[in-house]
Amino acid sequence: MSAEPIPESWRAVLEPVLATPEARRLGGWLSAEEAAGKTVYPARGQRLAALDLTPRENVRAVILGQDPYHGPGQAHGLAFSVPEGVKLPPSLRNIYRELAADCGGTPPESGSLVHWAKQGVLLLNNSLTVEAANAGSHAGKGWDAITDAVVAAVARSDTPTAFILWGSHAQGKAARIPELTDDGSHLVLRSPHPSPLSAHRGFFGSKPFGKVNAFLEAHGRGTIDWCGKARA
Repeated sequence: MSAEPIPESWRAVLEPVLATPEARRLGGWLSAEEAAGKTVYPARGQRLAALDLTPRENVRAVILGQDPYHGPGQAHGLAFSVPEGVKLPPSLRNIYRELAADCGGTPPESGSLVHWAKQGVLLLNNSLTVEAANAGSHAGKGWDAITDAVVAAVARSDTPTAFILWGSHAQGKAARIPELTDDGSHLVLRSPHPSPLSAHRGFFGSKPFGKVNAFLEAHGRGTIDWCGKARA
């Protein structure tokens, strides 16, 4: 983790966790994997991009992913997002399909969700790295404690925030955070994952984007321009 500067607004949340033996083992294990010639996505310097682009005080919504895309050129540190010019992955295509049905208008052609992150949407994967062509390969290696701490810090805040939990993995992660409840202080939306395997089981028609905007507006937090032009 030494090559990943901690964004200032998240420093108080992460420094205690990063000082633990588990986090140090994670750093050593990642270095050993790369030294052995394995390709790890995203590249060093991008692994905390979600935290860098969405300061703690700006978080208005949280979308939880499982782990980064494991194909070349796809992962850049934001859950479900790909860089400008990269072909849309199937899950993101389904997210855009639901976005168009929910909010109207035309979704961005770009798969970059940087414009969401800059508006306060924390696009956080549970594991922040993955081995090339090996989905889920870095699960259980120590990222959970770090990303749990981030989610818990947002959940403990008195500032009304929307949590969008797509699929059993995201919902299971949220279940580990005692403060993340449906008591009205936060909005917690649960639905199946947008992947082609499950999107037709209730993701389509769930209308999360409009619900989030209605909640944020009701609490004086403005709205998110979900369909705005993507900017790298």
